[in-house]
Amino acid sequence: MQSIRQCVKQLASYSKSAINRTSILSSATNFARTPTCNIHISAICRTDLRNYKTPNRFLNYNKTIFPPQKPGEERRPAYVCHMKPNIKYSPKKMWYIAGFVRGMTVDEAVKQLSFMYRKGAAIAKEVILEAQRLAVEEHNVEFKSNLWVAESFCTKGIVIKGLRRHARARRGVVHYRYCHYFVRLEEGPPPKHYYLPHPKTGEELLNNWMEQLHMRKIPNSL
Repeated sequence: MQSIRQCVKQLASYSKSAINRTSILSSATNFARTPTCNIHISAICRTDLRNYKTPNRFLNYNKTIFPPQKPGEERRPAYVCHMKPNIKYSPKKMWYIAGFVRGMTVDEAVKQLSFMYRKGAAIAKEVILEAQRLAVEEHNVEFKSNLWVAESFCTKGIVIKGLRRHARARRGVVHYRYCHYFVRLEEGPPPKHYYLPHPKTGEELLNNWMEQLHMRKIPNSL
């Protein structure tokens, strides 16, 4: 296939007859319409994510069958696991949002995520609301507000490599990263301190500091 520059050179060298000009211009038009290189097309546009396996083992926790509880035993709270795979978002950015809502009630998590102007916040809010709906419809949770975020984390998904054009015919690699977001809602009120050990009070911190000062020793002394 001739390039446009070659067609222009041939047009200048040929005679000024209408037949030659028409044939050469038609070949140049066909070249412009027919793409000879798809280097500008991103690899992410030509990739079908359905060919990749998604982590579905986390949803198997919803199928767990527990034995009947004994009389007087503490009631086992209901829970629901939900996930969203292949999110076009960086897992490092999603990690902060996943840890932010961990340990909150569902209403508080949805309220906080509504004021975060991040793409991952909108995705996490959507997944939490879907999990809340599944808890009421499929897992016999009586009150949808009586839920809290027991687990919230993300994992790394597929990474698609694309080509980025640079000057002087050089090439660069661009990575299109995906992530998977997982959430588990549990029935009941959230714990007072989600992370153990719980944060110490000011008096406890002062006592620990004074104890460390009293236990100091001078090296190479009697």
